[in-house]
Order: sequence, then structure tokens, then C-alpha cells
Amino acid sequence: MTETELPLKNPVLVFSLILFIILLSPILLKRLNIPGIIGLIIAGVVIGPHGFNILAKNSAVDLFSTIGLLYIMFIAGLELDLNEFKANRNKSLLFGLFTFVIPLGIGFPVCHYLLEYNFNTSLLTASMFATHTLVAYPIVSKFGISKNQAVAITVGGTILTDTAVLIILAVIIGNKDGNLTQEFWIKLGVSLAIFSAIMFLVIPRIAQWFFRKLESEKHSHYIFVLSVVFFAAFLAEVAGVEPIIGAFVAGLALNKLIPHSSALMNRIEFIGNSLFIPFFLISVGMLVDVSVILKGPMALIIAGTLTVVAVLGKWIAALFTQLIFKYSKAQRQLIFGLSGAHAAATLAVILVGYNAGILDENILNGTIILILITCIIASFATEKAAKQILIETENETDSIIKSNGTTTEHILLPISTLAKFEKLLEFSSLIKDKKSVNPISVLSVVSNDDEAEVNLVKARNKLEEYVKQASATDTKVNIITTIDHNTESGITRVSREIMADIIIIKWSQRTGFIDKFFGDKIENILNNTNKTIFICHIEKPLVIHKRIVIVAPPLAEFENGFSLWLSKVEKLAHELSIPIVLHCNISTKKTVEKFLKKLKSNASVTINLFNDWDDFLVLSRDINDDDLFVLVSARKGATSYIATLDSLPSKIDKYFNNNNRIVIFPHQFVEDAFNDQFNDFSSEPLNIGIEAVQKLGKGIGSILKRKDNENKKKEE
Repeated sequence: MTETELPLKNPVLVFSLILFIILLSPILLKRLNIPGIIGLIIAGVVIGPHGFNILAKNSAVDLFSTIGLLYIMFIAGLELDLNEFKANRNKSLLFGLFTFVIPLGIGFPVCHYLLEYNFNTSLLTASMFATHTLVAYPIVSKFGISKNQAVAITVGGTILTDTAVLIILAVIIGNKDGNLTQEFWIKLGVSLAIFSAIMFLVIPRIAQWFFRKLESEKHSHYIFVLSVVFFAAFLAEVAGVEPIIGAFVAGLALNKLIPHSSALMNRIEFIGNSLFIPFFLISVGMLVDVSVILKGPMALIIAGTLTVVAVLGKWIAALFTQLIFKYSKAQRQLIFGLSGAHAAATLAVILVGYNAGILDENILNGTIILILITCIIASFATEKAAKQILIETENETDSIIKSNGTTTEHILLPISTLAKFEKLLEFSSLIKDKKSVNPISVLSVVSNDDEAEVNLVKARNKLEEYVKQASATDTKVNIITTIDHNTESGITRVSREIMADIIIIKWSQRTGFIDKFFGDKIENILNNTNKTIFICHIEKPLVIHKRIVIVAPPLAEFENGFSLWLSKVEKLAHELSIPIVLHCNISTKKTVEKFLKKLKSNASVTINLFNDWDDFLVLSRDINDDDLFVLVSARKGATSYIATLDSLPSKIDKYFNNNNRIVIFPHQFVEDAFNDQFNDFSSEPLNIGIEAVQKLGKGIGSILKRKDNENKKKEE
């Protein structure tokens, strides 16, 4: 019967029990509208050494709970919207100041004068009130509001206040031991500087090289990321701060290299939310000793006082933040919920203080009760606020979504060869609107000959493996194989049948003007469909880009597909956390600024005025090899069409050969009953006439300019 003796020691049985708890507790409590996080903490209380003693704290539990804690901080850093954080860094600093000073300012007098503890004990206990752990962050992630400004400043404030508290801890311990010398401060400052340099200068370069060289080894990417997280946690510990700081910094360092919609990000979140983070929450519950409330009135008084001060301090900090930045009540509650839970850093402070003899057993037990109560309050507050913000956000963006048709957006990805298809699928996943109910449709067109049926089966079998790749990013993919006389007619027909909004096509390596460069197939697709078309040459991994450089022709804002392509490029920049540099004229500039404001985009966008299309290659001075180059072109007869656009694809291919590059042909006009009446009408004669006039005008202009220069020379 040794296998069933309590506490359980059989590792297989222990792991099985914990997995059943992770599985069942959220499901059972969901029926009672109780957040699953609370269920895991309560389950830890019940099975822990202070409950029914089913499971004891041991090295295995400690290992998994440590991984879970580091995972929470790492994901918080990884999901942090860096553009939003940079734009609101002063707000994060102010919130960090509030959530540090206010609890400390309330807690110190209470501990020193009301509970009558000495200076060191009072300061250390009060600093514990200032800390908080992002226990409720998985709730924010689940509801998809991690990009909200309130979340950005709270996460930013978390790292600032926790770092400050942990430095106070080091100072108090040093003061107690008599080591608070000049050497102590120099050592702490130098070690933190070296740690920061390694994380923000060395690690990103190594990661970029690794992702580029081992691009096909997807499983290696996840192992590499985990290695960086734990190495960063270790370095932070060596530098004199807690490992959770290192995990958060690792998330920041890898933020730009792991897009939120990528397969790697999906794996990181899936494993963390399924296993490691629940392990941590259960381990927090195992620390709680409910019996402390029976050990006399003093223990109960201290536990109650600590809890009230902790909750009140965080609520006042959230209130001040709301009033100053004019946030909504839901955002205030979200800030309070995220910053109100005390767990990791709080435990670090209290346990170190207790082991050093600065804190007594009453404060230790009171803190454990505080952890349970604040985690419960924070979970309820965060979930309620997240639901409200989700509703508000959907209401605000509803008109934009409807105008862009994103709820029914459909992307068609035709392929003629499987080469480079993986990168095109990744690109499609990154720009796809997650609210769209339609999948990405991957199309293979088979020639209509005697072997058509056999080739159809072969094509479908080849494409099946890419469904698995897309499923790794939670992106739905629909495989379409069809028979047609030629590829372009098949693509055109299917794009109409599925009512595709965007067609993404692989860039052909040819030379000459559009019909020669992209090939007759592309020209036929452009002439026979009005859909927005992205022609992509993507050789390098998308995550290595530093900027997206766009060149848009005059009157580009008058095309019907303008808002669609601009929103897609903005989304790509958001996913890759890189800025946009747009070259266009003054009219397009104003429209772009107005659209981005309406979209409430936080992307970093720089707009440079550009009108000299005859000297297009002058742009090469400002374009680097790690830029994604995007040319917005136009079909003949379109509002923004100019003859210069015809020769640009070949120039781009020649002079920007080292860049990933995309040519966009926007949606030209809206199909309706009126247009159907004029299907037989051709604008080709008119286009030829316009082109002739344009060329004639340029010729006359150059002659006049030459004569004007000659006259000036004579006068001189």
C-alpha cells in the first residue's frame, strides 16, 4: 500500500493527479462563473501539506512551479506591444511610481505604528505590498485584449515596481549584515548593466542568426526560446535580482522575433497555459495554511490588516492612474485586477526576510492568507473588466470592420510549385484578420487533359502537409483542387466562386515589363479579376526585417482597395513589431494619417513626400537589406495608374535583389449590376491614347527643359 500512502510519492501518480486537477477544476468552476485560476489555487490548498496532505512540496513540484512562474513573466514580455509601450512609457513610469509609492506609503505607517514592528521589518513588509504578480494575465490573453493600453502600462509598471522592491530587499539584507557599502552599490550597478547588454544586444542577434540558419527546424525554435528564458533567469540571479526579472527581459528581447500569430508563439502559449502555468498556480495554493486563523487573534489581525492594506494600496494606485490618464472604469478595474495579485515577488520578499530573521511567523502566515485572497479578488476583477473592455472594443471597431469587410475576409493562395510556399502561407497567416470566419484557401489548378483526375489526387496529397503547418498557428486552411484549361482561368474562376478579397501569388523571376516580367499568367489574372493581388518574393524569414518600406503612386487613396492593403500592411507591421516608412505625395499622406487614426493604430509610421517617379531608383539610398520593400502598383485604367509603374517590377528585381519584396495591385472597382452591363466594354484604346499623351508630354517637357538650360548657359 506504499503507493497510496500520503503524501503521494510515486511520480507517475503525482503527475496524473495534477493533470486531472488542471483538466477538471476550470471545467467545474466555470459552471459557477468562477475563474479557472481560482480553482487551481483552491485545489492546491486542498491537496497541499496544509490541506489533506495528498501532495507534498518536493523538488519536482518546485521545478514545475518555477517554470510556470518564469513562463508567466516571459509571455507577458513577449506579448507586450512594444509600439504601445514606447508610446506610453511615461504612463508606465507614472503607474509604476503610483503602484510602488502608494502601497509603501500606506503600509509602512501601519506596520511601524499600528502593528509596532521595527524599521527594517516595517519597510520590508511595506515593500511587499508594492509588489504584484501577473497571476491574472492568462485571463487577459484568453480574451485577446493583451494589446490594450491599460495592459501595456500595467505590465510595464509591474517590472518597474518589482525591480525596485527586489533592490530594496537586497539593500535591507545588506544593511542587516552590515554590507551596505560603496562596493555593494558599484557591484549591483555594474552587474545589472552587463545583464542588460547581454539581453538586449547579444541575445537578439544570436536569435536572429538561429532562426535564419535553422529556419526549417521548427522544434528547435521552441527549445532555443526555452533555453534563452532560463539562461536569462539565471543571469538575472547572478546580477543580484530575482529570476522573474530575467524571464520578463527575455520576452522583451525576443518580442520582435516571435510574431503573435506565428506557429512558434502558438506553441509557447499552448504549452505554458496547458501545463507549466497551472502547475505554478497549484503550487501557490499549496503554500496556503488556512489553519493560521485558528492560532489566536494576533495571527488573524495581522492577516486581515496585511490583506486590507495590500488591496487598498493597489486600488488607490489604479484610481489615480485612471483619473490622470482619463481611462474608463473597466480599464481601471483591469489595472487593479492585473496589479492586485500578490504571489511570486511577494513570496520572494517574505521568505527571504523570514529566513534572515527580519520577519516573524505571524507576518509569514498572514502573507500566505493575503496571497490567496488577493489572487481570488484579482481574478474576479480582471475577468469582469476583460469582458467589459472586449465589448467596448468590439463596439468601437465594428464600423471599421464592416467597412473593410474583415468579418468575411477571404484570402486565396494559388500555388504552382511547393517551393517557397511555406513562407507565403506564413505571410498569409500574419495578415489574415482573426475575426474572419473564412479560412485561407490554398488552390492548385490541374490542366484539363487525360491525366487530370490522377494529377488532382496528387496535388491534394501534396497540399495536405501544409494544413498541419497552418494548424500550428490556429489558422484554418481550406484546400481547393480544380481542373481548368489553364492556371490563370482556374484562379480567376475560383476567386469569384469563393468571393476572395485578396489573392497572394508567388513572384516570378523574369525580366521586362509586367506581361514579360510577371508572366502572361499574372497579366491575365490582373485583367480578368478586380481582386486585391499581392505578388510576393519572400526569401528571408519575415521576422528579421527592421522596417516595411512602402511606395505608393499619386491618387492611390482613391482606389477601392486602398483601405484593405493599408490595413494589411499595418497588421503585418504590428505582428512583426517594426515601423512603416511610406513614400507618397501630400494628398495620399493626409488620407493615410486619417485612416490610421480611425483604425486607432499604434504602429510607428513615418511618411516621406515622394513625387519624382521618373527617378524612382533614388529611393535605393534609403533602403537597407533588412527592409521589406512594398510597391503599390495599379492596373491599366485604374485611377492611380501611371505608365512608369509598368517598368518598376523589373527595376525592383534588379536593384533591390537582396530584399524581400511585394507588389500590390489594389481592388480597382466594385462589382455591381451597373458594371455587368458593360462587361464587353474595353478601356484598352483609351489607355493607349492616355499613355501616348503622357509620353508626348514628357518628351515636350524634356525638350523645353533642355532649351531653358542652354539659354541660361548663354546668359552666363
